[in-house]
Amino acid sequence: MPAKTWIYDAILYIYALSLLFSFSDVATKNRSAKRMGTGLLAFVWLLQTVFIAIRVYEHQYMPVLTMFEALFFYCWMLVTVSFMMNWFLRLDLLVFLINLACFAIMALNFFSDPAVTPISEQWEAKDELVFIHITLAIGSYAAFLVAALLSGMYLFMHRKLKGKQWTAVMTRFPSLDKIEGYTYRAVLIGIPLLILSVVLGMTKVVLEGDMHLLADPKVLSSLFSLAVYAFYLLQRISGKQPGYMLAFWNLAAFTVVVINFSLFNLYSGFHHWIWM
Repeated sequence: MPAKTWIYDAILYIYALSLLFSFSDVATKNRSAKRMGTGLLAFVWLLQTVFIAIRVYEHQYMPVLTMFEALFFYCWMLVTVSFMMNWFLRLDLLVFLINLACFAIMALNFFSDPAVTPISEQWEAKDELVFIHITLAIGSYAAFLVAALLSGMYLFMHRKLKGKQWTAVMTRFPSLDKIEGYTYRAVLIGIPLLILSVVLGMTKVVLEGDMHLLADPKVLSSLFSLAVYAFYLLQRISGKQPGYMLAFWNLAAFTVVVINFSLFNLYSGFHHWIWM
C-alpha cells in the first residue's frame, strides 16, 4: 500500500490546484482559470479511474466493498457528475461546491487508515447482487448531495434577495425557480436509486435466511430516509409550501441520509464499514 501513496498525493495536490483555479473563475469570471481548473479536474478523474482499474485488476472485483473503496468510488462519481453538469448546465458555482465537498471527503478518506474491514464476512466479493446494491446506494447519495447543495444555494440567495443584499457572487447563481427545479430533479433521481438499493439489500438478507436482519437499524434508517424524501416530494407536488421551506425539508432529509450512512453502520448487523 505505501507504494501506491503517490497516486493519493497526486490526486489531492492536483485536485487542490483545480479548486483554486475554479474558485478564481467563480469569483472573477476568469475564463482562462476555468479552462485550467477543468483540465486539472479531468486529470484528477483520470487518476481516479486508473486507481479503480488497478484495484479491479488486483482484487478481481469492483472496489466498493470497504468504506475506503466506497467513498473513493463515491468521489469518482461526483467528479463525473460535476463534469456532466459543467458541460450541459453551465452551473459553475454548483460544480465548484460539489468538488469542494468531494475534495473534503477524499482527503478524509486518504488520511484515514486504508486497512478496512469488508462490508460483511458473509458476503462474497464477487456477489453481483451486493455490487449492484452498493453502487445504487452510492448513486443515490451522489444525487442527494447535489440536491442538498442546491438547497443551500437556494436558501443563501433567498436570504440575500429578501434583504436586498445583491452581491457579485449572486450573478453566478441561476434563478430561484431553476435552482428549485434542479433540486427536484436530483431528488427524483436519488429516490428510485435508493429504493432499488434497499430492495436488493433486503432481498440479499432474505436469500441468506437471516430474517431478523430485516429489522436491522441500517434497514430501518434507510426506510426512514426514504420516508423523509417522500414527504419532501409530497410537499413539492402539492405546491402548498414555498421554495425556501422545501429547501429546508430537503436539507433535513439529507441530514438523515448522512446519519444513516455514518452512524447506523456502527450498529448494523451486516454493514461493518469501519476503519480498523
